Amino acid sequence: MSSVSLANNAIPLTERVARPRAIASWLFAIAGLVLAMVVVGGITRLTESGLSITEWKPISGTLPPLSHADWLTEFARYQATPQYQKVSGPAGMSLGDFQFIYFWEWVHRLIGRLIGVAFAVPLLWFAVRRAIPKGYGLRLVALLALGGFQGALGWYMVQSGLAHRTEVSHFRLSAHLLSALLIFAGCIWTALDLRALAAGGQNRPARLTGFSIATLAALAIQILLGAWVAGLRAGQVASSWPLMNDHFLPEGIDWSKGPIFALFHDPYLIHFVHRWWAWGVIAVLVLFSRRVKLVSRPASIAIHAAFGTQILLGIATVMSGVALPLAVAHQAVGALLLAATVWGAHLLGSAHYPEHRA
Repeated sequence: MSSVSLANNAIPLTERVARPRAIASWLFAIAGLVLAMVVVGGITRLTESGLSITEWKPISGTLPPLSHADWLTEFARYQATPQYQKVSGPAGMSLGDFQFIYFWEWVHRLIGRLIGVAFAVPLLWFAVRRAIPKGYGLRLVALLALGGFQGALGWYMVQSGLAHRTEVSHFRLSAHLLSALLIFAGCIWTALDLRALAAGGQNRPARLTGFSIATLAALAIQILLGAWVAGLRAGQVASSWPLMNDHFLPEGIDWSKGPIFALFHDPYLIHFVHRWWAWGVIAVLVLFSRRVKLVSRPASIAIHAAFGTQILLGIATVMSGVALPLAVAHQAVGALLLAATVWGAHLLGSAHYPEHRA
């Protein structure tokens, strides 16, 4: 066949067919990368690795130090931080110890860069091919912009620990985690909308119901409290369960600046609230999953399995003195619980199941 006939038979760019299923698969893959970043972020926090890289170099920072001299330069920069001078240095940190924590922070940032490329390049390709269904372009661009904000927020968080503090601000840490999980949930929700479009041929995006909003809000508060526990090392103030150091309300809470200040800053009180707010979240999730079961039994089972595992991991993490594998698994399953809840919320608010709307 001649090149002329091939050109004549080619589909004009303006007539390209939307590919909702392909875009949905891509978004699920992005959600998987975000989950990996959340897990590595948990390791970074638990190993005190977050302040090991003291500069933000979006391009040149992609490569780690490649020579012994480069490592010594990076180590010298870290030695100028309050964390090293007050915590790591007196503990006798060696260059090898520094390379260990540097590795985790570098991997965390590398995954962030990978997510940016893995989102931006396919998005551009889908846009050029006119494969994005009508009504989804702005939503995808918004997710990309939120990813850029997440990167900037991560550096803003790191900066809080480079002067006058030996750790990052737990407020900035929680904002960084919540924004990552918002991207995670947004990718899943949009992918589910696109899969429904591919299956039914009608663009009828799901809507959040009132009960779904309440459920997700309760879960978000628990995740926020968990981030504060991690940021303040509050998980280590008590290693017993259900009592905290033989008391229901633990001793050691500093009430001197008032209960509101203590609620936002005191590790004992934040640990206590995180423990017991969890049971309120579970009660809400049980009621929520009953509604979800009317639409999808597998989604309801996923929610139950996730929160059951999460509770057991939370207890085990406390009783182990915050063992690294258990603490990381606890954070990972928390993200999976969010994914299952988002799935359930999407089913309840889907236009394909109007009779089951809350």
